[in-house]
Amino acid sequence: MFAPTRLDEAYAALARSHCLPLAGGTDVYPSLVGLTRPHQPLLDLSRLEPLRGISKLPSGQIRIGALTAWRTLRDYHWGPGLQLIAEAAAEVGGLQIQNQGTLGGNLCNASPAADGVPALLALGAELELGSSRGTRRLSLEAFLLGNRRTARAADELLLAVLINPPSARAVSRFLKLGHRRYLVISIAMVGVMLDFDQADRLASAGIAVGACSAVARRLSELEQALIGCARVDLLNAMQQCMRDRPAVLAPLSPIDDVRGTAQYRRDAVAVLVSRAIAQAAVAKGARTAEDFKP
Repeated sequence: MFAPTRLDEAYAALARSHCLPLAGGTDVYPSLVGLTRPHQPLLDLSRLEPLRGISKLPSGQIRIGALTAWRTLRDYHWGPGLQLIAEAAAEVGGLQIQNQGTLGGNLCNASPAADGVPALLALGAELELGSSRGTRRLSLEAFLLGNRRTARAADELLLAVLINPPSARAVSRFLKLGHRRYLVISIAMVGVMLDFDQADRLASAGIAVGACSAVARRLSELEQALIGCARVDLLNAMQQCMRDRPAVLAPLSPIDDVRGTAQYRRDAVAVLVSRAIAQAAVAKGARTAEDFKP
C-alpha cells in the first residue's frame, strides 16, 4: 500500500499501475473479506489534506473535498437550501461509518442505494477529477454510469464536489425509507430542493430519487411542471401532476429484491416526494443572502 502526501505522487502512482484508491475504506474493506490479498494494490489517500474540508470559491460555488467525512457534512451549518446534505449524511450508517466514510468514496462506489447521491443530484452538483493529464469537471449525472460504474478514468482521482448555492429563499429536504429507522440500506429515498422567487412562487427545483434505478435519477418533468406554482399550492399541484401524468416517474426503473417489490418502490416514491415537498414548502428560507458560512 502506498500513502502519498501530495497529489502529484498519487497521480503518478495511478498512472504507472492499476491502484485501487482507498479513502475511508468503509466500502473497500468489506469487499476484501475472504481474500488472501487485494486484486489490486491499494492507494491510501488519507494523507492528502487538500482533499478535505468545505470552502467557498471566488466564483461563489461551494467546494466539498472528496475526503470530507460524513460527520463533517452532518454537523455543518448549511442553511435551509442545502440542509438536505446534512440530512442525507445523518442517514449514512452509524457514527463509526460517519466518522470514517467519505463523500468521494460513496460517489465512486456508485451503489444504486448510495445515500449521498440524491441530495447532490437535486442540487445539480458538479464533480472535479484530476490526473497527471490535468483536471476536468463533469456533472454528477454524467459521472454515474450504472451500478458500480462511473466515468472516472483509471488514472484519475475524484478531488471535490462543487455546488452552486441556491438563493436565500430556498428550502430542502431528504427522506429515506428502510425496514427500520437507522443502519439500513434504503428501499427508496428522495432529495428535494425548492427555490422561490420574491413572489413566493417556485423559481427552480431539484427532485431526485435513489434506490429505484441503476443510478439515482432526477424527475425533471415533474420539476418543470411545478415551476411557477405558488408555495401554498405546491403540494396539490405535485399530487395532481403525478395522478394526471404518471410518466413523470418514467426515469425510474425499480426492481424486485429482498427489500421490496418494484411496485412498492413506485408507491413509496410518490409518498416520499409528497412528504419531502410538503415538509420543505413549510420551512423558512434564510433571512439573508449570505447564509452560507464557511
